[in-house]
Formats: sequence, structure tokens, C-alpha cells
Amino acid sequence: MSLTTSPTTSIIGEPEVVEDGRPVERQPAWLALKDAATALQQLQAQDGSVPDSADHDRARSLTTTISAGIRTLAPLFPHDEAYLQASVADFRRWAQEGFGVPDFRDSLVAFQPQEHRVDGLAHLVVFPMYTQNGSRSRFVEAVLCEVIWPEFVADIEQTYTNRLFVSLRLIDFTPGYDTNSAVLFPETVAMRETPTFTWGAIFQDREAARFRRVVAAASDITKLDVPEGTARMLADQRLTEEVFVTWDLIHDRSHMRGDLPFDPFMIKQRMPFFLYSLEELRCDLTAFRECVALGERDGEIADHARLVQQAVIFDRIFRFAITGSRVRNYDALGGQLLFAWLHQRGVLHWTDTQLAFDWNEVPAAVIALSDAIDRLYWESIDRPKVAHWLAAYDLVRSVVTPHPASLWARGLPEDVLAGAPKGYTDAVLDDEFPLSMFFEALEKKMRSVIESTAGITGRDA
Repeated sequence: MSLTTSPTTSIIGEPEVVEDGRPVERQPAWLALKDAATALQQLQAQDGSVPDSADHDRARSLTTTISAGIRTLAPLFPHDEAYLQASVADFRRWAQEGFGVPDFRDSLVAFQPQEHRVDGLAHLVVFPMYTQNGSRSRFVEAVLCEVIWPEFVADIEQTYTNRLFVSLRLIDFTPGYDTNSAVLFPETVAMRETPTFTWGAIFQDREAARFRRVVAAASDITKLDVPEGTARMLADQRLTEEVFVTWDLIHDRSHMRGDLPFDPFMIKQRMPFFLYSLEELRCDLTAFRECVALGERDGEIADHARLVQQAVIFDRIFRFAITGSRVRNYDALGGQLLFAWLHQRGVLHWTDTQLAFDWNEVPAAVIALSDAIDRLYWESIDRPKVAHWLAAYDLVRSVVTPHPASLWARGLPEDVLAGAPKGYTDAVLDDEFPLSMFFEALEKKMRSVIESTAGITGRDA
């Protein structure tokens, strides 16, 4: 829904919300705030500071406009009152201290969206931050969004408890989110020290809109007769959003559950990119496995669980595999791995230039891949780190063909094997597992479609 203003009693000395019934994204206060944040980005360095003192008067004017916008719009977001007050204070302090590297820890700690998971509830979010798959600079970004939290998702969360998970729909945003970024993570915010993070948010409307556009085009190109459930998702943005909320809820909690080789993904360490491929794929396949069980039930949860299974397969093989550069693209490799695994087990067919699936056999094949990754993890608890890396490579290469020039495929030389882990990582090619002929041809036909999804929202679908 679009949040609109309603009549209020004006208080002398307080900012006044325009009472014209327009949705918040068309309110002058939001438009001024958005324009000011966008202009401020032109003055900021990558670390978020405004280094040129000649720009400080302009920066001060822009941050004043941002703060005024926050104060004016704040009555529309009473659940975020403490955060919005802290945000204004952080902007004031940043300006008073001369626009050095920004520190918005206080307002970040005050922002607790996981405490208000109410379907349709809106948030105004303003932070200096980088946006994953978008800008790597910690610019001031502003986002209007609303919560996606239907009743059946609340029911699922009772079983798949994930108190940190927040699902959102984009309403309007500054340029950092006019990109492929579909997440809002607290660790991206500029701050003096890292607090305990209590939430992580995903924009499921963007994920759903990308899925629908890409899968519609790819199924046409490959002459795929999509199953009835996928046809429903391609026709219904809201349904697809709910499917992605279900998928991401289970995926997100899977990162810290299972027989893990010591927190394989979340800690900061430099390791070969195919390890990240396996971890992300493991969590997707865990969601798939759990949804096979949920799909045996009756009702709305079961219906969405069956749709998650189709979404995992089609998003992975049609979008992940051919999106982004070929430089250590771990999501793409996960899509390549799933496609090849299903093809080699005879449940995916590319015959007479037409793609087809044996849908009755697909769940068992997908769960078999999940079992193989889980077995790798279970065994790796007893292995040295680099031995785990080598075993993981063997699993991937048993399914996806490595580059002919790969040192890993030919066998790492003795000096690398006897050296530090850095040598192992440095020996991995940027495109260690190139696209197959199928994906190379598909990527060329799908390139413009993939590019068109940058900045997409549910409203564009």
C-alpha cells in the first residue's frame, strides 16, 4: 500500500505534514529530502566524508534539508520515532564535526524494524551506506519501503524462527538503490564501531519482479512449458513476493545451522569463491528441502512451499547463472552447478532446442545435491581448511567443467600446496568454471533482459 497523509493538528514550532492526501513518495518533504541526499552524494568521497572544505557550506545546507524532511515526515512513522530523532542528531553532529567519515551508529542502534513486522507498515530509512550490488561508496541513501508480512508467513516463522529477518517492498529511493541491490543490511552503514546486529532486510518485491521478467523471457527462448505454479507467479507480483519471503526466511536462518566447517560464510575470510557458491546454494537447497516437506500439508503454506521449489530452480538456472560479471561470480556458479546436476541425473532435458523437466523426479534430484553438500560439510569438520577447499573443488568439478587452463584442475604445484592458504586462493582463475555452451548462448539472448532488471521494483512488474 502507499502511505498517505491524513489530517493532523498542527503544533506550533513543530514541522507540519502536508495534508493533501498524496502518498508519501509524492510529498514535497520526501522529494526535497531525496533530492538533497542525491546532491550530497556528489560531494562525498568513497568513505562517506566531504573532504573539500569548500563544499562544507553546501553540504551543511543539504543535510539541513534532509533533517527537515525527516522531521516533517516523522509523524507518518510513529513506530520509528526514536530512530528518526537519532538520525537528525547524527546529521547534526556530522555537520558540526566538519563532515569527516560519518558515524551513524546511534541512529542505526535505534532502528529496530524486526520489532514491527506488520504487513504494509512503512519505514523511512536514511543512512550513509554502501548498497550491495550497487554503490561501494558510503553515500547518504534514503529509502521509503514497507513491510511484507502476510499472516501465513508469521505462521511459518513459528517453526522456522528467524527474529532478525525483515521482508520489505520498495516504494522510492536514491540512486544507490536504482541498481541490482535487493538488501538492506546494517553492516553497510558508516559507523565508529560495530554493534550487535539485530536485523537484516531483503526487498522481496525486487527479487520477485526480477524473477518474473527473467523467467518469462527465458522460458520463451528455451520453449519451456512452465508448470502451473510458475505460470501463476509470472502472472501475479504479490504472490511471487510472498513466495520469495518464504524462501528467504528459511534460507537466511540456514547459514548458521547444520554441520558447518566453522561458520563457513559469515566470518570475514578470504577463500576461493566456489566456497561461497556452495554455501549460498546449500542454504537455497535447504529451503527447497524444507518446502518439499511443507508442501505435503494442506492450505496456503503448502501452496507457497510448492511454489518455492519452482522459484529456487528457475531463479538459480535462469537468472543467477547469467547475471553479473564472470569475475569470481559465486552466485552464477551455484546456478551452473544446479543446472548441470539436474541434467546429468536425467531430470532436466535439452532436446531439439527445447527445455523440459521430469517434475516428479526433480525433488529427489535436488535433495541429492543438498545431501552431497551436507556430506562435504560434515566430513570437513575433521579436515584442515585447505583440505576442505580441495574437497569442495572436487565436488564442484565433478559436475561443472573447469577452465582448461586451471591450475586447480591440473593439480596445484607443490610450492602452493605447502604454502599459505593465500596461495591457493590466488591460483583460482577469475572465471574458474566458464559458462557451458547452453548458458553462453542463453546469456547472449538474455543480456538485455537481465540489464533491464537493474532498479526494478514490484511497481514496474
